[in-house]
Amino acid sequence: MPIYEAATIDEAIQLGLNDLGLDKEKVEIEILDEGKKGFLGIGRKNARLKIEPSISETVSEAIEETIEETVEEVLEEPLEKTIEETETIEVFTEDQPEEVETSELGDEAALTELAVYLTDITKQLDAPALVKMTREANTFVFQLDTQKQGILIGKHGKTLNALQYLAQVFIHRIAKNKLSVVVNVGNYREKRQEIIQRLADRTAEKAIKSGQPVFLEPMPAFERKQIHAALSKNEYVKTHSEGDEPYRYLVVEPVKKRL
Repeated sequence: MPIYEAATIDEAIQLGLNDLGLDKEKVEIEILDEGKKGFLGIGRKNARLKIEPSISETVSEAIEETIEETVEEVLEEPLEKTIEETETIEVFTEDQPEEVETSELGDEAALTELAVYLTDITKQLDAPALVKMTREANTFVFQLDTQKQGILIGKHGKTLNALQYLAQVFIHRIAKNKLSVVVNVGNYREKRQEIIQRLADRTAEKAIKSGQPVFLEPMPAFERKQIHAALSKNEYVKTHSEGDEPYRYLVVEPVKKRL
């Protein structure tokens, strides 16, 4: 988490808000040092603090409106173009109509096609990126290396979540095997993982304290899995997902102990 430093607390807060592009009511502020004015400049010490998006702000707007706006108006066209014009995806050609519903590509070929697909999308969004793929356990991570990270991440990660959703849909259409993929820009996913962990802890605490289930906002499948995993060892709550993608959401509910 970045630390912001300035002559006064107010100046440090404003510095952080400008950097995050958020209003004060949408962030959480932790003051590390209130600073000192000093005398005639001697002994002066800057104020230092941490600022991060609030849990509710980060999660509640993660996907809403993105799929409809980004997918329908910008990303749907390159998806169709990629499928129709890529020679290696034979299952979508007019010569083999009987195989349209069948996924035939092996893992390596399918992942290569996805890399090309993501490259095309970043160009369409005027944020061309070099796509690098790594494997983490059973998940393939596609890192988008670009000089315009803000465009591909979008406000509160909306555009990145749309890319994530489309990447998973694309790979399921063309791959013979079920592959799990994650799209990342910079270290956004790592920061999100920290937020997701805190969200899991706070949600479990709220469910236990209220005795009622807590319904989270829609989020990508791999983030829901992170919360499932984070709370799997908590004997006082249980989790499950409801709804349809891309608006599927997580429910955390207290476990009623038998007497």
